[in-house]
Amino acid sequence: MSSVEHNERIDALETRVAYQDQTIEELNAALTAQWQSIDLLTKKLAMLEEQMRSGSYIADPATDRPPPHY
Repeated sequence: MSSVEHNERIDALETRVAYQDQTIEELNAALTAQWQSIDLLTKKLAMLEEQMRSGSYIADPATDRPPPHY
């Protein structure tokens, strides 16, 4: 191989690595955002489970209005 061919291959590899680095950074940002969403949803689910266990969402029949057809 000539020096020119080596330089072209090196340039092509450097370009490829630069795109791969950018893709890795974008994937890392997306993964981080997903984990933040998962953490938030996990906390909300735990809060809802606790509220259900404590009975704060149990309807009181005395305060419910009858349906409109009655």
